[in-house]
Amino acid sequence: MLAIKLKRIGKKGQPSYRIVIQPKRSKVQGRYIEDLGWYDPVTKKTKILGERVLHWMKQGAQPTATVHNLLVREKIISLPKIPVHKKFVAKKEEAAV
Repeated sequence: MLAIKLKRIGKKGQPSYRIVIQPKRSKVQGRYIEDLGWYDPVTKKTKILGERVLHWMKQGAQPTATVHNLLVREKIISLPKIPVHKKFVAKKEEAAV
């Protein structure tokens, strides 16, 4: 199964990511099939080849949660965002005990 993932590039302390197509169980820093764009979290800039992303999604590729949220933010797909970091809320009963 194919996945649309983020592949980290850039120096230490200056992260930048490529958006790539890889087999789901492959290493993140391993080979990839196609480069679909890039994302810079420092400046929040993104460039994504929307047509190629939609092509691979029609072929069965599944984006990771973070990539899915990037695609929603760039209006390439129109679905709700996926919560990536869930906040833990303690129950009142457990807090009182």
